[in-house]
Amino acid sequence: MNKLISRISVGVAGLASLLIFTWPLFISTGEQNETLLAQTVFIVLMPLVLILVLIEFATGDISSKHLALLGVLIALNAVIRLLGAGTAGIETAFFLIILGAFVFGSGFGFILGACSILVSALLTGGIGPWLPFQMMGAALVGLGAGLIPRSKRAWLQKVYLVGYAVFASFSYGGLLTMWNWPYLAGTGTQLSYVAGDAIIANLSRFIQYEIVTGGLVWDMGRAITTSMLILLTGTALIATLKRAAIRAGVGREL
Repeated sequence: MNKLISRISVGVAGLASLLIFTWPLFISTGEQNETLLAQTVFIVLMPLVLILVLIEFATGDISSKHLALLGVLIALNAVIRLLGAGTAGIETAFFLIILGAFVFGSGFGFILGACSILVSALLTGGIGPWLPFQMMGAALVGLGAGLIPRSKRAWLQKVYLVGYAVFASFSYGGLLTMWNWPYLAGTGTQLSYVAGDAIIANLSRFIQYEIVTGGLVWDMGRAITTSMLILLTGTALIATLKRAAIRAGVGREL
């Protein structure tokens, strides 16, 4: 029963995050204020993360040792992100989010992703309307990483991890662009968001916007960086995190 409650809470958090990103496809009005939208999302997101921590703790998916390890990884990843933070498409934070979630599960990954970005922003002063969306995007990356299938073959496991890293990198970039696409693209062009138009029509214009503005090229840098870091450090980090999971008595079956 506890496992079911935990999975439902993670699923609800993930769905809510995804819907907030894709609002241009569902909201039929163009009267949106970027700052107000970001503030609203932040107000919704922070209680969501806190509630998820409490549920995971209450159901036993996160023990006190587990929570302490989560804090260490959040702090470490926030510092690691200073080496890239998305500059020129270089993103150094995703590999640890993916590996941490792979070992400890989706709930752990969701919290690790969101809080890593938050702490990193506090350290660098990178706070703005984009922050809550970056947090949600990284949280979704962690949530999905917890679902990566297991394989006893080391080479196949790396294929799964790298494949997900590429998928997550492009998905993150697309979602981060979509929430403010209506503001950036302006109005009256072939790439503009049209309030109330069919989902497929707006989605088609969005994809064209991504191609024209070079968003896919930027995301390629993120995908390459994350994949290379996983290939270089994945085996050692997974082994280290697995030992920590065994000592804490938590984590997924590996």
